[in-house]
Amino acid sequence: MLKYTLALVALLGLSMTPLARAADAPAGPDSKFVMAAARGGEIEVTLGKLAAEKASSEDVKKFGQQMVDDHSKANEELKSLAESKKIDLTKAQAGAKKNGDAMSDKLRKLDGAEFDKGYIMMMVKDHEKDVKAFEKESKDGEDADIKAFAAKTLPTLQSHLDMVKELQKKVGGGSASTDKNAGGPTDSEAKKGPGESDGGRKE
Repeated sequence: MLKYTLALVALLGLSMTPLARAADAPAGPDSKFVMAAARGGEIEVTLGKLAAEKASSEDVKKFGQQMVDDHSKANEELKSLAESKKIDLTKAQAGAKKNGDAMSDKLRKLDGAEFDKGYIMMMVKDHEKDVKAFEKESKDGEDADIKAFAAKTLPTLQSHLDMVKELQKKVGGGSASTDKNAGGPTDSEAKKGPGESDGGRKE
């Protein structure tokens, strides 16, 4: 009888271990948010470096450098958070490099004012989507730490959006011709995995 009881306890202990681990893992939407934010953040740095180097407007150059500085900092915080939550960012980082390189190649084909317009147009669209995504996570997120990260980062993204909209007034970037020249996926679009729509999940 004692052997049977010990065996039963051991069996129950083994069966409950995966459940306990699953309970500690972030919910699906939270994990997806982290993956999307990681992809987008890396792309922001890639494009920011290009803008700081290639833009013709000094204001656009400065904005590009700020994207590098702010998003590099946020990316490091997000990596630490993902590691603590056992979220593997390998695929997100690979996707960021692939999409970032493709978007950079498209922008490199533009010069002078056209480059500035194309880059700024991407940043406006991207940050509008990012602000919405971070707002949603900061309100509806289930994991307290991920929710706190979204809330902490949101003001920076909102500031970026305000800044880039002001730059857009100076350099343009909202015309149909610019859309055509700077075509290709925006940062937020690049964050989506295969089959994801605008209804799901920037910076």
